[in-house]
Amino acid sequence: MNTMEQQFLEAGTLMLAGMVFVFAFLSLLIIFINTVLAKLAVKFPDPIAPTSTHSNNKKNKVTSGEVSPAIVAAISGAVTRYRQQHSIQQPSISQKEKK
Repeated sequence: MNTMEQQFLEAGTLMLAGMVFVFAFLSLLIIFINTVLAKLAVKFPDPIAPTSTHSNNKKNKVTSGEVSPAIVAAISGAVTRYRQQHSIQQPSISQKEKK
């Protein structure tokens, strides 16, 4: 039984050493990549996307967080067409009240 305990101790030690090695390697890799990216970001900055502030058309003016009415209409039409093609019937209000 003594040899089995030694084998378990050796296996645990190897597992712990492997986990520490992998953690250290990945940590160093992340630090290296972030350092290289920081240096490259100074040399090659991201271009700034132009924003159009002169929009007189009210249809295209949608604030952030809102869904465009054109998108809502397109989705509604697609759902209606799908239901017609697959003959999925929605229960009417009167059928819901009966249940």
